[in-house]
Amino acid sequence: MGIFSAIMVPHPPIILPEIGRGEEERIRATIDAYEQAARFIADAAPETLVVLSPHAEMYRDWFHISAGEGAEGDLSRFGAPYVRLSVRYDAALRDELCAAARREGFPAGCGDEREPGLDHASLIPLYFLRGAMPGGRLPPVVRIGLSGLPLTEHYRLGMLIRETAERLGRRVCVVASGDLSHRLREDGPYGYQPEGPEYDRRIMDVMSRGAFGELFDFGEDFCEKAGECGHRSFSIMAGCFDGQEVEARKLSYEGPFGVGYGVCLFAPGAPSEERRFYRIRRDAEAQALARRREREDRFVRLARLSVETYVTSHRRAKLPQGLPEELTARRAGAFVSLHLHGRLRGCIGTILPTADSVAEEILRNGVSACSQDPRFLPVTPEELPELEYSVDVLGSPEDISSPAELDVKRYGVIVSCGDRRGLLLPDLEGVDTVEEQIAIARQKAGIRFGEPITLQRFEVVRHV
Repeated sequence: MGIFSAIMVPHPPIILPEIGRGEEERIRATIDAYEQAARFIADAAPETLVVLSPHAEMYRDWFHISAGEGAEGDLSRFGAPYVRLSVRYDAALRDELCAAARREGFPAGCGDEREPGLDHASLIPLYFLRGAMPGGRLPPVVRIGLSGLPLTEHYRLGMLIRETAERLGRRVCVVASGDLSHRLREDGPYGYQPEGPEYDRRIMDVMSRGAFGELFDFGEDFCEKAGECGHRSFSIMAGCFDGQEVEARKLSYEGPFGVGYGVCLFAPGAPSEERRFYRIRRDAEAQALARRREREDRFVRLARLSVETYVTSHRRAKLPQGLPEELTARRAGAFVSLHLHGRLRGCIGTILPTADSVAEEILRNGVSACSQDPRFLPVTPEELPELEYSVDVLGSPEDISSPAELDVKRYGVIVSCGDRRGLLLPDLEGVDTVEEQIAIARQKAGIRFGEPITLQRFEVVRHV
């Protein structure tokens, strides 16, 4: 027993006639594909459905698995309170999955739910599945939310789901609920971004080929600009097939309302070491980190020393002997930035020098970046081997009279209003225009749009 089949499906409420009231006919191909996907799952005669939902309980660093005996929900928020559905939870499979996560130190488990009822991203797939099941009876369900953790961790959760299903001898089918881009059309609910159609083209190509290793190649910034919904659901589902050939079949793709809807079917095949995508990805990341560490200059090594010393001993590192004069004989502001799996993990710095040398500035700000950035919990010892570092040494700020004097690639910006001041470094991923640069700096300083501001620019030397 184990994972017998899986489907990738969207969750637009308008797909139901009770809500669409005729508009659903504009996505008739999606409806027909959805019904086919539901029959595909029903034909596998699952003992348990695992439902992966982008609108279930979601945490930044934790996967929530719904607790209790079951749940019910309706679509009253979409004007259809009479569309109701209830499910029983497979408590044995859920509890064993939670136990497996504890054994492996994996961040997943049950907990309090702010809204324990079925969310619409769970309810709509279950609505179609109920219609396809013998007697209209759904099997027990395990409902799992997504997280802000890296895609590799979502994939790893899928691996745990499969291992748990096999250990219990359960016949399990997986439902990966997720719309695609929400930014396909100017007249759509979220407007248009060029990354929207590009995301949909790429994801449908990847999923139609079952090329799950390529899911990791979608950058966080690209996905955010595309306004995608289901990428993490798809990544968990993909992990359920790690080390196996997969028979993938695309049924449909549509996006007439400005949101992409894709339907695909997946069935497991023979074992395949070439499809151990989690191991392949982690090996590649480890090699990349090793190469990066070999290239680190004295500035970055000093930041690493500061962070690793403080995180492991809660002591501040002492200034090493034999540092070059560019570190010891000059004073300047400096920022230390930490990244983990491509995502920011901490960034603290000083606009103007506060220490006797750049070296001491880096040591101080390294400690702050790993322990005092209010956006993040302190860095843990387990994270240290995978952290990436960069150090920006700031030039002197220069007053400017207009945004026209800025260049997001060359200059950082300081936005001031009274005693409130926000800074943004130059050449940051995802910041493509001066307007975005100023808006983010405003937000960091708590300066509302419309309040008068003064601008300064500065250049940096970035060390990676």
